[in-house]
Amino acid sequence: MQLVSDDLRDGELMPSTFTCDGQDVAPQLGWRNVPEGTKSFALRCFDPDAPGGGFTHWLVANLPHTCRQLPRGGPLPDAAVEVLNDFGKTGYGGPCPPSGTHRYEFTLYALNVVELRGLTAENFLDQVRRCAVAQATLTAPYRRR
Repeated sequence: MQLVSDDLRDGELMPSTFTCDGQDVAPQLGWRNVPEGTKSFALRCFDPDAPGGGFTHWLVANLPHTCRQLPRGGPLPDAAVEVLNDFGKTGYGGPCPPSGTHRYEFTLYALNVVELRGLTAENFLDQVRRCAVAQATLTAPYRRR
């Protein structure tokens, strides 16, 4: 499986449009080469360089198996659910690193279940990984000026 974007390039600096210094909108994301039998998708945007072991910027689950992209700034498919991020809100919260360059990992998971239930920020990753049949990551660093 491959995660791609019209807005981001793997390993290249993220444009400020998708950060707290810009419009703070989610970038367009698309995926291909999905494993046969995939029943849904989940998505996580995570900053592993943030103090305290990292910072979660976006958690999405129950993306339908027919979904192959998310447009810039949304909307999400009706079945999708968003879980609280580390800003304490649902939805995308763009990068806003305090200092230095941080990496932002967008990871898409292909799942063998149609729906994940009872998701919280604390159990999201465990539930997703338990049902994942494949994953793909796109990493875009960002540094505030």
